Amino acid sequence: MAENEGPVTVEDLPISFHVKYLGQSDARGLWGIKHTRKPVDLMVAAAKALPPGQILPIVKLTITVDGVHVETVLHGTKRDEFEHMSVFFNIESISYGVQDLVYTRVFSMIIVKDNEPVKGLNPFECHAFVCESRNAARRLTYSLAAAFQDYSRRVKEMQASTDHDERPPSMKKRFAIDLRTPEEIEADLETEA
Repeated sequence: MAENEGPVTVEDLPISFHVKYLGQSDARGLWGIKHTRKPVDLMVAAAKALPPGQILPIVKLTITVDGVHVETVLHGTKRDEFEHMSVFFNIESISYGVQDLVYTRVFSMIIVKDNEPVKGLNPFECHAFVCESRNAARRLTYSLAAAFQDYSRRVKEMQASTDHDERPPSMKKRFAIDLRTPEEIEADLETEA
């Protein structure tokens, strides 16, 4: 696993991390730490309340230019409690990613679910992962930023080559990555208050 901190470029992708999967929870918005903080707090509290001997599932999280693949490597101690997971989040469905400011080993991202036409259903889902160190969480954040940067480049190329009205709906989505350190985020939040 890459532990060195610093920029990750698109040439470094795909890049994989072995992390603990905290789970997922509804988020109230498309992007911003204000929409990941409460879900992360709830998931951490649930993880702390696990019965003795039960562990969070270990997953391999792979970031590519096309998105994020999450696959179970090690299940919890009770196999019934967490089945094998293999899911791919297309880069177009990821709207935000950040290293948490309270739990600095936690990386979270907001996924926009494809249930927009269904009224009353929340389209935003926060997924959170516990990394082995705060540097690993930082590196994971940089990796997603590199994928977003490549996606942005591809969108701009497509916009330049076609009329705006001809773009597929998936290419109109917005995304954000928060590359500030937890300390910088906290300082900015204090300034806003």
